[in-house]
Amino acid sequence: MKKILILFSYLLHPIFIPLFGAIVYLFFVDNYLGNFEKYLLLTQIVLITIFIPSTMLFFLKAMGKVDSVMVSKTSDRKIPMLIQLLLMALLLAKSISFETMSELFFFFLGGIISTVLAFFLLFLKIKVSIHTMAISSLTIFVIALSIHENSNWIYAIALLLFLNGIVMSSRLVMKAHNFFELLLGFLIGSIPAIALLQFWL
Repeated sequence: MKKILILFSYLLHPIFIPLFGAIVYLFFVDNYLGNFEKYLLLTQIVLITIFIPSTMLFFLKAMGKVDSVMVSKTSDRKIPMLIQLLLMALLLAKSISFETMSELFFFFLGGIISTVLAFFLLFLKIKVSIHTMAISSLTIFVIALSIHENSNWIYAIALLLFLNGIVMSSRLVMKAHNFFELLLGFLIGSIPAIALLQFWL
């Protein structure tokens, strides 16, 4: 059971959450994008939010700047989070338009706001659970999309709520966070997402 929980920490790593949110929006929501535009955007998201950060993370690990791909030390998190912030801001500026993809735009904007909050908490020696932050923001996004589309996504929502619990359990099992850090991650991930709903829901 412990190995399964640890596996979920990798499968639901925060680096994958932007891609998951984009897939839900592009393929399960009515939008004006053709297949070519959808796959082009997905390619950009993979490159900017997964490939480049992963490459930089392994480079930082090789240089001894981080201890592992999970970046468990508070002091090691500043550079990777700053890189992620800059890349997500670039993605919003160049690829995800507010005019044509407002739902996805505010999903990523919420992620940026949450990451900024988590980044500044590092200077107070508070290590927020980025895993919990990411999965909670995705959960709010999917719930909001189901309301926006007037669709019954109860099973997908139930699965995501279950995965929130799984992620929290995995982080506790791995001794990566305490309960306070998990709760703080959940709040920092979900509150900005909820606050931004007024602009598109």
